[in-house]
Amino acid sequence: MDNYETNNNCQLPVVNCQFNKEQYRILCQTEETIPIFSRDWWLDIVCGEKYWDVLIIEEKDKIVAALPLFIPYSKVISMPPYTQTMGPWFAFPSEPTKQNFQQAYRQNLCKLFLEKLKAYPFFFQNFHYTITDWLPFYWEHYKQTTRYTYLLENIENPDKIWSNMSGGLQRSIKTAKKNKIEVRRGIPLKDLLTVLEKTFSRQALFLNHIEILKNIIQICQQKKQGDIWGGYDTDGHLHAAVFVAWQKSSAYYLAGGGDPVFRKSCAHSLVLWESIQTVKDHTSKFDFEGSMLPGVEYFFRGFGGKQIPYFAISKGKMSLLYKAWLKIRGRITR
Repeated sequence: MDNYETNNNCQLPVVNCQFNKEQYRILCQTEETIPIFSRDWWLDIVCGEKYWDVLIIEEKDKIVAALPLFIPYSKVISMPPYTQTMGPWFAFPSEPTKQNFQQAYRQNLCKLFLEKLKAYPFFFQNFHYTITDWLPFYWEHYKQTTRYTYLLENIENPDKIWSNMSGGLQRSIKTAKKNKIEVRRGIPLKDLLTVLEKTFSRQALFLNHIEILKNIIQICQQKKQGDIWGGYDTDGHLHAAVFVAWQKSSAYYLAGGGDPVFRKSCAHSLVLWESIQTVKDHTSKFDFEGSMLPGVEYFFRGFGGKQIPYFAISKGKMSLLYKAWLKIRGRITR
């Protein structure tokens, strides 16, 4: 085998890897590339300010990488509710570099994170889909499961999005319009929660972490980074509702459902379609957040989005009793 350059030959300059939440808060004020689920204000809501921290790596007084962590209990790192992904964030290189060097550089940054993570015997995170290299975690005997989301790109062109939709979804939207469903933006939060509870009840599920969802919606609305859409019939009955949050890089479908009594009106499809057409004024992408459930996956796929894989990275096992205790306390969702 030829003696190619190895990661060990890509030496990092003098860097500092440490927990520093305050520095990260300052970074979040100016760095637009940090995903919404990893921003400090989001983590304050979904984790509770006491239960999250962040590892940052500084080079020449500049933060070049960060790894936010939800720590619901001592030595446990997990995913908070209503949060699709976390994982490492890397600053864009200040100067153009070769792809192989940039990959090696990021792998070495991950090695610094992993040294700190040795203190945590249990780890579980969904990495953002832009993280395509999990080799440093593999080398440290972490495990990986592939999950999927569906991503609509170039949503500023609704005609193109419509043409790529499945015929079934197009018919559903037309049916909702024939049923004279009116889509309204900024509907009351309580109306969305009522629809969600009915949706979960039909599926024999329980709607968890309601207070967290309320806080997410209220803060997103205050920041003008999220809103609720609802579909009403001519008698004023709410058939379906969705909540969508956004930032410059993407919009995210976070919660939604329909009243089982009115399922035949196809209002859910229309409401989601109208929300996509509205958020195109804020971003060019729409992330459905994916689902491994066949029915939900089929619905999202119908919008014509691209199937995007992302990694669920884990290490260690909890006892069933300990895991149940954490769930009862509302500390973990997995």
